[in-house]
Amino acid sequence: MIDLGLSKMALIGVVALIVIGPEKLPRVARTVGTLLGKAQRYVNDVKAEVNRSMELDELRKMKENVETAARDVEQSVRSGAADFEKEWSDAVGPSSPALQEPPSYPEYRHPRKKWRLKQGATPHWYKARNGIRTRALSGAARVARYRPKKFD
Repeated sequence: MIDLGLSKMALIGVVALIVIGPEKLPRVARTVGTLLGKAQRYVNDVKAEVNRSMELDELRKMKENVETAARDVEQSVRSGAADFEKEWSDAVGPSSPALQEPPSYPEYRHPRKKWRLKQGATPHWYKARNGIRTRALSGAARVARYRPKKFD
């Protein structure tokens, strides 16, 4: 930007104080500061846009290089596969399609699982001995079971 030293700034301040006057000087300084800030932001935006466009051009060139390399590899793989198929067909010899069997697919068999039957890993005798519940109780059944007994 503009290279201003301390002496030049002081000279500009004195001239501005004489020309503008002490009443309007703060408002003018604030306006000049905001304008300088806007100018700096604009310059930074322009620099960022230029950098982005340069990076985009570089990426575009890289993309073209990668695409050409991929095409070359694809072409070499295709030519290699074609050569291999030709050599294979020459080595195996001609085979008639009538001699080949059609592919057989496995037949579906139902697994016969009883998915409704829940089987836990803990044996029932262990649950019965330790008092672990195996069935859910309704609220009324729970109240009836744990109701204190009357002694007469």
